[in-house]
Amino acid sequence: MDIMSSLEFAPPKYVQIVRAIQERIEDGTYPVGEMLPSESRMVREFGAGRSTVVRALQILSMQGWIEREHGRGSFVRGVPQQASERSHAGASAFDASEEARNNRILTAGRAPVPASLAETLDVPAESPAVTRRRLVLDADGGPSELVTLWFPLDVAEGTDLGSEATISIGAREHVQMVKQLRPARVVERLCARAATGQEREILELDEATPVLGITARILDASDRIISVAEIVLPGDLHELEDSYPAV
Repeated sequence: MDIMSSLEFAPPKYVQIVRAIQERIEDGTYPVGEMLPSESRMVREFGAGRSTVVRALQILSMQGWIEREHGRGSFVRGVPQQASERSHAGASAFDASEEARNNRILTAGRAPVPASLAETLDVPAESPAVTRRRLVLDADGGPSELVTLWFPLDVAEGTDLGSEATISIGAREHVQMVKQLRPARVVERLCARAATGQEREILELDEATPVLGITARILDASDRIISVAEIVLPGDLHELEDSYPAV
């Protein structure tokens, strides 16, 4: 049995909101067809920024739990037939809009692929790829996670992925719309490690603070690599929780 498969990732606030709403839909607190509370009310209830609430609602919509109607609100669709047990950090990073106020674009454009990522991206080390790096802030404006998306050149060609302008619809929808590439599965790996000097500076970490590093390969139906997502989370803000029978 893969030990990592039994580890449950305790992610940032937006995923906590996703889980809370999923539980309320499952137990009937939010019946099918009912309108969810307003974004303003959720901001107050969960103590989160509006952009964090919007991100959670986007994920719920993509997973099929709710339906969002522009100008009206979000309505409950019910429990999807194949609902995921949890929201995966890699898929969420690939899906998320960059337009939210809690996102800060740090770099975008061509960059050499580091040796540590070359095998994952299936390219030679130091070969060029297109990358997008952003810093995600928490409700208080502090750094919460560092997200870097890498794209093979043939995937990025003809898109806005190399532009420093924000992609309001998110990388996933942008790639689907421009290149007709649709993700079919995500292969995700997580490890705890020491932060690099650059990560410590960006995330404002003490030298002794570890990070959780998540690397996710986003693949299409033919296992072609669409993107690789790297997410770095401060270890003092995020944790792992394991649950198993004591028999």
